[in-house]
Amino acid sequence: MDNNKMIKVYGAIILAMMCFALSFVWFKIANISYGPITIVLFRLVISSVILFFFTRISKRLILPDKKDFKYILLLAFFEPFLYFMGESFGLQYLSSTVAAVIISTIPLVAPFAAYFFFKEKVSTRNLIGIIISFTGVILVIFEFGVGLTASPLGILLQFTAVLSAVGYTVVLHKISTKINNISIILIQNALGVIYFLPFWLIFEKNRFVSTPFDREGMIAIIYLAIFASTFAFIFFTYSIRHLGITKANMFTNAIPVFTAIFAWIILGDLLSAQKITGIIIVISGLFVAQMNFKKRYKGPDPIPRT
Repeated sequence: MDNNKMIKVYGAIILAMMCFALSFVWFKIANISYGPITIVLFRLVISSVILFFFTRISKRLILPDKKDFKYILLLAFFEPFLYFMGESFGLQYLSSTVAAVIISTIPLVAPFAAYFFFKEKVSTRNLIGIIISFTGVILVIFEFGVGLTASPLGILLQFTAVLSAVGYTVVLHKISTKINNISIILIQNALGVIYFLPFWLIFEKNRFVSTPFDREGMIAIIYLAIFASTFAFIFFTYSIRHLGITKANMFTNAIPVFTAIFAWIILGDLLSAQKITGIIIVISGLFVAQMNFKKRYKGPDPIPRT
């Protein structure tokens, strides 16, 4: 991978993680007035409309082949449906930081899935980077001397989202490369609307109709739609194609770090010296995991350049 390509790929994955981190803050703002299914349904509808007009104007919409359609249905089931069911309802019982740290365990699960399905080896360097980053995550979200008090149901729901995210990356790996990232996001979000709509009609329609319009909450939903449900997934799918499952998911360790920072800026949460130390450790772990050590020798590069 040349330097320009590397900058694009790593820039995309970092922006995706920032958008995912902000989603925890925006969800908390929207959830003051609106239910979790309402928030997810509306963000998917808005995102689908944006992507539809974009693909129509740019003529980039590519429909999946018949052989890929079953994977598209499964992709949308894992994410957005099952993932957001777990994450959104989990956030009803957990703080945004606790939810974010559970999401950050995705890299600890993803290598096993990558090895099982694709025989994708995990190097010692990757494992060391994961351990270092996760240690930093612990420092970011836990204060010494204070035990974790969290709802078991909330934790279970959040881990459902973790497994869904891993399933999403595995299925995404199986989809034909003929389908561009924009088309994948549009189709999965549109299918997500179909999956969520019956649950909204049954459980939250009446609450939504009877709730007075909340401007701040609706703006948060729009932000979720544009940045978290559109740009973040575009950046993420682009990164997976170039980094692979293990490396791409490793960056989810940065989500609670960004969440702590944005919560400090937007919500006024305290960012202590311990959390700053944790942020530095997380970033260090990511660098260790991504570094490519090469043996020095004289002669041509053994890897063909194409």
